[in-house]
Amino acid sequence: MSEEFHRAFGVYGIVGDSDSLVVIRKNGGPYINRYDLPGGSLESGEPLDQAILREIHEETDLTVKAVQQLGITSFRYPWAYQEWRMNQHICVFYAVTDYQGTVAAQVAQFVGQDALGAVRLPLNALTIDNASPLVLKAKEYLQTQQFDPTDTTFANWSVLEKPVW
Repeated sequence: MSEEFHRAFGVYGIVGDSDSLVVIRKNGGPYINRYDLPGGSLESGEPLDQAILREIHEETDLTVKAVQQLGITSFRYPWAYQEWRMNQHICVFYAVTDYQGTVAAQVAQFVGQDALGAVRLPLNALTIDNASPLVLKAKEYLQTQQFDPTDTTFANWSVLEKPVW
């Protein structure tokens, strides 16, 4: 691994079933204008199991009651960001097994918030053309009930100029 890689780390929740998945409308980073999983970075000293609860609530307005950690993987792809030319996104995935509330189409905006709101979409509507690699990993998990921790490298990655929604 060279210094050309920017590294991002976060926790991400899979709220879904064999037919649909809760996704956010992303408003920043390499997944801007795509559907992404609710989740994100940890606050200073924050435990993983608390960060996932906070992030899902901030980005979907759902109150998570129970999660199960599925595993960790990373996605690598070209992305020109500041002085870096490549990104490695390290992700801890959680299956949300119990929650309360209704998915919010709009959520509170604040510094660091990169979700415009959330929506539940059919799995067959989520593709590489409109979703982040995290969403595709979640889709695979929901269809197979198996989490594959194999890292994925994309030779090309397109940052979308216009929203897919």
